[in-house]
Amino acid sequence: MDIFLGGFYVLTVICAILYIWTRTALPGSTDPAFAVFQRTYLVVYLLAMTGDWLQGPHVYALYESYGMTTEQIDILFVAGFGSSMLVGTIVGSVADRYGRRTNCILYGILYGSACVTKHFGNFWILMVGRILGGTATSILYSAFESWLVYEHHKRGFESHLLGNIFSLGVLGNSVVAILAGLLAQKFADLFGFVAPFDLSLAVLLIMVVVIIATWSENYGDRSSDLSQSFSTALKTIREDPKVLCLGLIQSLFEGAMYCFVLEWTPSLSIIYKPSTQGGMVEDHTDIPHGHIFAGFMVALMIGSSLFKVLSEYTSVESFMRVVFLVASLSLITPVVYKGNQLFIFIGFLVFETCVGIFWPSMGTMRGKYVAEETRATTMNIFRIPLNLIVVFILLQHMSRDTIYQCCAFFLMIAMVAQHWLFRLYESQPRAAPLSDKAATLRSDSVVEAAAMEKGQMEEVEMV
Repeated sequence: MDIFLGGFYVLTVICAILYIWTRTALPGSTDPAFAVFQRTYLVVYLLAMTGDWLQGPHVYALYESYGMTTEQIDILFVAGFGSSMLVGTIVGSVADRYGRRTNCILYGILYGSACVTKHFGNFWILMVGRILGGTATSILYSAFESWLVYEHHKRGFESHLLGNIFSLGVLGNSVVAILAGLLAQKFADLFGFVAPFDLSLAVLLIMVVVIIATWSENYGDRSSDLSQSFSTALKTIREDPKVLCLGLIQSLFEGAMYCFVLEWTPSLSIIYKPSTQGGMVEDHTDIPHGHIFAGFMVALMIGSSLFKVLSEYTSVESFMRVVFLVASLSLITPVVYKGNQLFIFIGFLVFETCVGIFWPSMGTMRGKYVAEETRATTMNIFRIPLNLIVVFILLQHMSRDTIYQCCAFFLMIAMVAQHWLFRLYESQPRAAPLSDKAATLRSDSVVEAAAMEKGQMEEVEMV
């Protein structure tokens, strides 16, 4: 049994123990209304993520099957990140003004249209698909969370329960990622590389139907135009150091994460063997991608459970400093232990565990500090430097060691920004926790918004 499959089995046992323990030992909500709300959100969110995961494994292979050169494929990938950076920011403002529910439906339409373009081997049609997909990705990582945070506070649920939803979202996302990978491979084997994209289209259409049937609409600041929303969000980032810290943390961590996604396969494929002339020579070996990916997803699930545990004993602002430090050290393993598959794999598993802690932690902190009126716009502005980082590294053709060193450096800066945020958090009056204040302020703003919309929204329930 290879180290990758063995690692998957060990991680699965650890994940199961942690999950059972957090379910039984840590307090949750007994409110049936909250259970229904949580389920309503997670069903849609996991369908959205399934549509995304189904496409990922075979994008490169599909382009190659159409005879695209490496340079053309690189351009297509850069176009995806570029559209997410440019068009995605505008789409975030649209969500705040015209509705987060509507924006989530738009995600399904745009990403579904991108799937249709995969039937054509024409470079420019595929380019349109990449632009549509990049725009849809921006919606996926902003509008869904914006809808959730607004509805959570509107319905008067306890603030700390928001972290539970984010944690379950990471857990469920890891499960659907594994299942989607297996399903995509099966369809690709039976019907060709374009089949997983057709399956994704079907899932996205189901998601749109579920949103229409179960979600109510909510908004940010409906009185401002797109340019005003953008300028207001930028002003908030400049003037509120807590929001600025969040922007730095998100951009740097996710930039490192996307670079890791591009580099983990070659890093684990390289081994060193004795040379007949003495010394060691670099060699490439086949690796079980499915087992490794499954191990990464289980590590993510472990991270989501650890988030619940850590949240019970200290603040998110505090423990994330250590998480960023550990993440930075874990990405140095391919440089320090070059060619050592075991050590590099362990380092990558530690990093994925940090990613599993990062997602619910960031969602929780954004729920505290990002203004409701321009939430989706602000979150997409955060993605601009993230996409710049990835595009820059893709175009520079850096060595693998240099890329990992850059990623480790990004994560150290993120740790410094997190420490700054922690100091700001500590300076807040302890008599009333910031999360409760934020919930109260948002509840008040919901009442005002409901009065202005004159029947377009349901009556606000307050606790």
